[in-house]
Amino acid sequence: MASVNESFLNLENDYLFSTILAKTNEYKKKYPEKKVISLGVGDVSLPLVPTVIDAMHKAVDEMSKKDTFRGYGIVQGYDFLIEKIIEVEYERRGVNLNKNEVFIASGTKGDLAGIIELLSIDNKVAVMDPVYPAYRDTNIMMGRNDIIYLNATEENNFIPSIPNEHVDIIYLCSPNNPTGTVLNRDQLKQWVEYAKKNKAIILYDSVYEIFITDENIPHSIYEIEGAKEVAIEFRSYSKLAGFTGVRGSFTVVPKELKAFTHDNVAIDLNTLWRRRQSTKYGAAPYIMQRGAEAVYTEQGQNQIKENIKYYQENAKYMKTELEKIGFVVYGGTNSPYLWVKTPNGMKSWDFFDKLLNEIAVVGTPGVGFGKCGEGFFRLTAFSSKENTVEAVSRIVKLFT
Repeated sequence: MASVNESFLNLENDYLFSTILAKTNEYKKKYPEKKVISLGVGDVSLPLVPTVIDAMHKAVDEMSKKDTFRGYGIVQGYDFLIEKIIEVEYERRGVNLNKNEVFIASGTKGDLAGIIELLSIDNKVAVMDPVYPAYRDTNIMMGRNDIIYLNATEENNFIPSIPNEHVDIIYLCSPNNPTGTVLNRDQLKQWVEYAKKNKAIILYDSVYEIFITDENIPHSIYEIEGAKEVAIEFRSYSKLAGFTGVRGSFTVVPKELKAFTHDNVAIDLNTLWRRRQSTKYGAAPYIMQRGAEAVYTEQGQNQIKENIKYYQENAKYMKTELEKIGFVVYGGTNSPYLWVKTPNGMKSWDFFDKLLNEIAVVGTPGVGFGKCGEGFFRLTAFSSKENTVEAVSRIVKLFT
C-alpha cells in the first residue's frame, strides 16, 4: 500500500491565487460582457525589451546550426551570465562574489523550495505575517511544523522586531511582498547580527530590488558586513526584466555560509547546494540565459529601467489617487505593491468580493497572506497604464 506524505494534508485546501482565479473566472462566466481588470497577481504586462529579444533570437539561431548548437547545459549556469551578474548586481555595490557562489535557475520559487531541503526538519523557522504563502507552504510540505510568525502590523510599520526566542531559519523579503515595505541598513544589520549570534540562516528574497529608489535602502543583504556568513539571496528576472513567461532567476550561496550537524560540525552549504542541484535540476535554458545576459548591456539596462519606471508611475498614480479619497495606503514607493487598508474595518475577502462584483476589479485579500493581513488588500502596479487608470477610476467612483 502506497502511503501519502501526510504533511500535504496540513496545507490549506487552496493556494491563495488559485482561489482568486476561480472566483474571477466564475464572475467572467456569469458576466461575459464585463471588462475585468486585475491588479492582483504580480504578473507583468509589458513585453520583453528589444535587446533581450534580439539576444534570444540570436541564441535560437545558434541552436539551429551544428557548430553552435548546445545540448545539456551547465547545472550552475554559464559563466557569461554569472560574470555579468557579479559585475553589475554586486561589484558596483561594493560586494565581492566568487563565480562558484552564483547559481542560475528557472525561477526563484523553485530555489526557495529547494534550499530548505539542505536544512534539518528540526529547525525552527521564522516568517513575517503577512507573508508570501510559498515560504510557509513549502516548509509545511516538508513536515517542518515548528514555524513562528513575526507580526508585521501598522503599529510596527510592517517591520517586525527581532524575535526574543531562538530561531534557525529566517525568511526576509525586501521590498516586501505583500506589504511593499523595505528594510533599511540598520534593520538589516540587526538581523545579520541576530543570525550570527544564533548560528541561524537568513533566506533573503530580494526579487523586487530593482524598484528601490531610496539610496539609503540596500539592494542586497551582502551590502551588510558579515551577511555572507549567514544569508542566501534570491533574485529573479521576472520583475527585473519581464521574464514571467520565460522563467529565469539566480541564487547566491556564499562559501562562507555554514550549517551545523548535531555534533556542531560546520558544513559548507555551497557544496551541498551544488550537489543537490546536480541531482535534481537540469540547468536553465541556454536561450533564457543569453536573454538575461543582454539585460546587463548598457542598452539592456536602459530599456528595462524604462519598463520599471512605467510600473513605478502606475504605483505612484494609484497611491496618490486612493489617498485623495481617504484610503490609507502603504507601499507603492520602492515597491510595485500597494498595501491598502480596507475602509470601515471591512474584512479582506468582503472587500475583494465588493470590488469584483460591483466594479469588476480584482486584487488580493490581505488575509490570504496571514492573519495580520486581515483588513488589508494588495494591489499591484504591473497592469497596463490604461487598465490601472480605469481600475482606479472605478474604485474612486465606488467610494465617493
